[in-house]
Amino acid sequence: MGAGRKLCDNPLMEIIGNIRKLTTHLSDPVDYQLPIGDQQLAMSPLFGRAIQLQFLGEIHCIECGRKTSKSFNQGYCYPCFRSLAQCDSCIVKPEQCHYFEGTCREPEWAAQHCLRDHYVYLANSSGIKVGITRGSQIPTRWMDQGASQALPIMRVKNRLISGLAEVILKQHVADKTAWQRMLKGEPEFVDLATRRDELFEQCRNELNQLAAQQGEDSLSLLTDETVVDIRYPVTAYPQKITSLNFDKTPLIEGVLQGIKGQYLILSSGVLNLRKFSGYKLQLTSP
Repeated sequence: MGAGRKLCDNPLMEIIGNIRKLTTHLSDPVDYQLPIGDQQLAMSPLFGRAIQLQFLGEIHCIECGRKTSKSFNQGYCYPCFRSLAQCDSCIVKPEQCHYFEGTCREPEWAAQHCLRDHYVYLANSSGIKVGITRGSQIPTRWMDQGASQALPIMRVKNRLISGLAEVILKQHVADKTAWQRMLKGEPEFVDLATRRDELFEQCRNELNQLAAQQGEDSLSLLTDETVVDIRYPVTAYPQKITSLNFDKTPLIEGVLQGIKGQYLILSSGVLNLRKFSGYKLQLTSP
């Protein structure tokens, strides 16, 4: 299921393999590829074409590769879900990181992923929200969330501090994307730099306290970053959101009208491909 040759437009396309989440490249619009089997399928030639996605009844863990009857946490078998640090609850709630308590599931993994510089950012996908990500995941994280604008506002020393900073900021701004609203069209423009300055003022005392607790070099406010604008390859947004699911409907088909975040926008509904990482599919386009 590793990276392989890129497939281009074909008069008749039929590909079989286990999938992973869509990979992205920041261009205008975002360039998407679907890892399927050992190949990378370029998605742009499929826009405006009818496609069929058939779930073949097999799921393989995206970490260890074992066959599993059920997927956990978007692609893992149950043993990996229970043992991997990347599946622990602190990944969703970074303010609960317990590495420094000595109870991390995988200290070596955490040293590579959690004890690195993280960024707190503002993004506009379904409205303004605050989020966090590792520096290596910029701008991938924003594209995966379907953000149309994004702005880094803080750099911190590790994941725990990023989570604590996010807790402070989310008293004044949302921390989740309303995915249904995100898929209905482009959000209204938000002056992210102005909102950043307002948040810094509103949270000045708490952020100063956090820096004092964690060390003066633990947190840097960013005031000179440039807003990143992101445009997605969508020809038509759905008027009504119909969510498609391979577990309920093994055969999904429709005209591909675009991609935003990790969602295929089809004439028949929307499909979150990341949710079905590890599923074995047959993709056909006449």
